[in-house]
Amino acid sequence: MRTRTKTLGGALVLGLLLGLQGCGSGSEDKTAVATKLVVNSPAAIAQESADDYDDNVNGVISGATLKRWIDDWPANRPAGISGKLVILQVTAGPAGFEYLKSNGTNVFTYLEGGWTQVRTNGVIETIQMVLDGSGVDALLKKYNIDPRNDMIVCAQGTASPGNVMAQGRCWYTLRYWGVDKANLALLNGSNQWNGSGGALQPAASYFQAAANTAPNSGTISVKQLSVDNTQLQATMADMLKILPSSDLNQRTDGVFIWDARDAGQFSAGEYLEGGSANAANCTSLTAGVPYCTANVSFNYMSTFQNSGARQGHPWGALQLNYVNLLDSTKGFSWKPKAALKAYLDGELDANGYGFLDASYRLVGQGNAYQPGDTIYTYCETTFRAMITGVATAVVLGLPTRFYDGAMVEWNSLSYIKDRNGNDLLPADSPWRTDKRSFYRAASSSALVAPRNVTNPYARSADAIVRADSAYKTGESVSVGGGAGAPSNPCGG
Repeated sequence: MRTRTKTLGGALVLGLLLGLQGCGSGSEDKTAVATKLVVNSPAAIAQESADDYDDNVNGVISGATLKRWIDDWPANRPAGISGKLVILQVTAGPAGFEYLKSNGTNVFTYLEGGWTQVRTNGVIETIQMVLDGSGVDALLKKYNIDPRNDMIVCAQGTASPGNVMAQGRCWYTLRYWGVDKANLALLNGSNQWNGSGGALQPAASYFQAAANTAPNSGTISVKQLSVDNTQLQATMADMLKILPSSDLNQRTDGVFIWDARDAGQFSAGEYLEGGSANAANCTSLTAGVPYCTANVSFNYMSTFQNSGARQGHPWGALQLNYVNLLDSTKGFSWKPKAALKAYLDGELDANGYGFLDASYRLVGQGNAYQPGDTIYTYCETTFRAMITGVATAVVLGLPTRFYDGAMVEWNSLSYIKDRNGNDLLPADSPWRTDKRSFYRAASSSALVAPRNVTNPYARSADAIVRADSAYKTGESVSVGGGAGAPSNPCGG
């Protein structure tokens, strides 16, 4: 089944949804008052890079900057940083470039790749979400990190897009939990690229064979960081609030929704790009154009992931594949700031890639990001979207929110049967996202895995964010909800 509704239906369901979100303690957040936390907006969380990454001392930094730090950390550390240099690699590098050099005194390198956990937002359990407070505190203890005074560098190790994604999740987790931008950096490019074609040469002086042993002696908690950066995460409820009433590129609504996946997933197999845009899959090909319309024999189910119920996108999203933001010839480093900005301006790159809208047309210059927009970015599990989000929030300095539940969650919130014959959500659940999406359903319910829906009639879908804000105050948070759709949106 293919569904592309052009006007907003289900007004009763939407009204119930909005009513649920505005009901008493179910969605009200009083943590900022309770602990005098500074609640930062997405604009306040964002930071703009220098035009040349060599000039940054936080955010995206170059190998040249890290070289100075490794050479003499006490003399070269940034102003305001009084603690250690702690490098967290998400993987080891290849032979000869395994780990960035430490001195065991004030520079340390550790291996850490665990940046997600399974959590529930009150409606559904989602497989890869930001770590909870105790999980982040465990990392601070394990590596003896003082996030108030230390400089933390997230590094990819071996060059790969997946490792840049994990590097981004390192940054996202720590920033979300309140680490100041001055204390947090991402090394641009892989170990080997920095050590063979970049500034970290000779390699023997800047790399070592083993990571440091975690001391497990830290005493600082994120509770001691008196800021609330949870607006860096957009919940499923936030997404429902900001979507337009049809699948059109709205340029005056103050939001920019970025699908970081490829065109095949965005279109549910109707439109293809890159290696998939070949003679076997396409109705026709145009020289110099990296996109094509899929032919009728193309297996659209090949675009599905995680045994999902459907594929497609939320209304109003634009698509640009995350891979376009990285330079594969330079250790999958971020492209220059000017090149990233050109994409957001709606320009095409030398290969013909740019933002697509729901009609599968390139939006063109001036029709992508609009000044003042808040960016909402996602992919399947918000790993690929870490690359797009770092580009906007850390390089371009634009207000950015990550839909962490992503399409694995979004596609599950559907009135569609799973392989056991059960509806994923009941028809009257206020959390049905299929009503606000373009999609094609799975070709057979036998292909749809069951989901752990915790409460299809929950009062709110922000249990994760509320729990994380409350973690800093010691408050307890109740998810709430009922056994059926309440006639009164407040549960009466």
